[in-house]
Amino acid sequence: MKDKEKIAFYCYLVASICFFISAIINFFSSETKYLSVTHLCLGAAFLCLASTHKKDKDEK
Repeated sequence: MKDKEKIAFYCYLVASICFFISAIINFFSSETKYLSVTHLCLGAAFLCLASTHKKDKDEK
């Protein structure tokens, strides 16, 4: 992978980790409990983007 592709891959991973942490924090808060579901979905989406981004670039 090129440097720009590695940076994008790591940015997707960091974003997914941040969304998962935010989902855990929001789950235990009484005001933003329902926002945790959205953050879980976004974390999973960014994790999928990271895995497909790396997979597509490795195959070429």
